[in-house]
Amino acid sequence: MNAIRQPAVAGQFYPGSAQALSSAVEGYLDAADAGDRKVPKAIIAPHAGYVYSGPVAATAYKRLEAARDTITRVILLGPCHRVAVRGLALSGADAFATPLGEIKLDKDAADSVSTLPQVTVFDETHRLEHSLEVHLPFLQKVLGEFTLVPLVVGQASPDEVAQVLDALWGGDETLIVISSDLSHYLDYDSAKQLDGATSKAIEELAPEKIDRHGACGRFPMAGLLALAKRRGMSVETVDLRNSGDTAGPKDRVVGYGSWLFFEDEPKKSAAKVVWGKTVTKKTDTAPAAAPGAQPPHDEVVTGEDDFGAGTRALLDEHGLTLVLLAAASIDHGLEHAKPLPVDLAEHPEALRQPGACFVTLKRNGQLRGCIGSPQAHRPLVQDVTDNAFKAAFRDPRFPALTPGEREGLDLSIAVLSPQTPMSFADEADFMAQLRPGRDGLIIADGPRRALFLPAVWDQLPDPKAFVQHLKRKAGMPPDHWSPAFQAWRFVTEAVSIDSFSDA
Repeated sequence: MNAIRQPAVAGQFYPGSAQALSSAVEGYLDAADAGDRKVPKAIIAPHAGYVYSGPVAATAYKRLEAARDTITRVILLGPCHRVAVRGLALSGADAFATPLGEIKLDKDAADSVSTLPQVTVFDETHRLEHSLEVHLPFLQKVLGEFTLVPLVVGQASPDEVAQVLDALWGGDETLIVISSDLSHYLDYDSAKQLDGATSKAIEELAPEKIDRHGACGRFPMAGLLALAKRRGMSVETVDLRNSGDTAGPKDRVVGYGSWLFFEDEPKKSAAKVVWGKTVTKKTDTAPAAAPGAQPPHDEVVTGEDDFGAGTRALLDEHGLTLVLLAAASIDHGLEHAKPLPVDLAEHPEALRQPGACFVTLKRNGQLRGCIGSPQAHRPLVQDVTDNAFKAAFRDPRFPALTPGEREGLDLSIAVLSPQTPMSFADEADFMAQLRPGRDGLIIADGPRRALFLPAVWDQLPDPKAFVQHLKRKAGMPPDHWSPAFQAWRFVTEAVSIDSFSDA
């Protein structure tokens, strides 16, 4: 039976009947300016009762109507008002409900960040929280069918929030929404002064300039600003008012604002790559995975041989293209601090299909970065360019790659098969089923999860040692076993480049 998070503030913060709610949201949207129809990648909008903040929120949501058939996933972050949480909290529900219907949660996307140390699953902080809920009817009215990743944010650093947003960033199909009101219960003139300073800090992408009383959602807001600065985004302020301007008295007001964040079109990168000694294809092997590699999903796979043959053929034909794109994405990151943009129309159909890969970087035989996607969720060519950038600049174990380190960098791309759930009676049965040297392995027990790529067998050829190290990586004791223990396996095909340098 599906778990549905029921609305907590319907009839309080917004109308409780579907008809009245639909009419109210449509009214706010009709009164808002559509702007130049350019669609933002991210927005900041308020979360108070609709009579107070609805007109301000609508100025941001109106700009999303042009993307009704494009945006299919929303990453929604807001502060906690009811139950405190450290870091960021996912929901264990299958869907969130409003009077307008149910919104399915994107479990794949949630799983992809659930192993980050700052992320937990904590339903109690979601149960009565309004900062996320009040946005849902606006999203339901301006978008078509979409899935949701809701995150309640407690005390968290900008980098902790930015890491989660970066992992969920996606492409045009993904919208980031940050929920925040501004100053609280100041007189009208004092509120305008403080809210103006907060708006200026947002426009400057300077989270450190936001006063601790300047925004209740300053923690999720700071993460977006930090990431937006790294990505070279531009910001547009579309509204800045308070409750004294909308429906309340002016002696004690709450501030509201709406901001739009745009990914500016970068100039075409002219990165040159000379790929070095040899490009090789490897079967069922890949470099060690980075910490924080994400868990699988229950997808039954029956054709590993078909996967291997098909992927070997793909890499034989397009492997050089992929490694050159990965290298170019690193060069683009050195110059622009963002991955190389991909125009899917420029690539063959085989590379536009969903694919999952890990990109590993080494210097002088030593690991220099490894980031990947254990589950296919976007075109393979985009997965390669994004993971190459993250391996170079976002692996938390290493500082960002510098221009001086680029020459002599070894690069490999491992393309993963879908994961196959393993069925076993006990630990002995589980161990007996392992295929040393062939299996990539994912284990999970509750929130503790970890992944090893097949190449880890090169360092840990004994199955017992292999599993014990994987358990330690997941935060389990090496002798851990329980009835809730789960495992999945997969295989890989890889292509590598020995070194590359500027031409």
